[in-house]
Amino acid sequence: MSDLTLDPYSQLRLLVGYLGEKNQKNWWSTAFFDATSKLFLEPIVPRTVRLAQYKGVHEAARRLHDEHVAVGGIYHLFRLPEEVEQDLQQRIIAAPEEWFAPLISPEQAMATLETLAEAPTPIESGPQSLGQYSELYCPAGTTVLARHYLSAFRQNIRSYPYFTR
Repeated sequence: MSDLTLDPYSQLRLLVGYLGEKNQKNWWSTAFFDATSKLFLEPIVPRTVRLAQYKGVHEAARRLHDEHVAVGGIYHLFRLPEEVEQDLQQRIIAAPEEWFAPLISPEQAMATLETLAEAPTPIESGPQSLGQYSELYCPAGTTVLARHYLSAFRQNIRSYPYFTR
């Protein structure tokens, strides 16, 4: 996956991860991005607090998506090919504060998501197939995902977009 495609995936994953937490849209019951969580993690993993937050919310979101979308030949924002997962993690490690900057408030996160999405799209609750796996590697793949999550958050519904192999 090119840098052009990885950057929007990094940003989108953090935005959706943040907005899905219990204090925002309550899709999963974590609070990894709360200030208290950061204070709790700092003594344990002082040099990698942001990575711990990222991995924690990623795991919670992945589990929820996997519960609603079949596993095996299916990819979603929180379950990507292994080499992509490693590349995304390296991006977070390299510049954590840059990636976490839009997460200062739910309003700021939604505004950033709106910029990525460009426009909302009509969606329904539940799993939603967005097309073939190959679309993951196109910049348009992240735009489609961003539109989907933006619409779900605005409509206050849970929807799980995915791509098939």
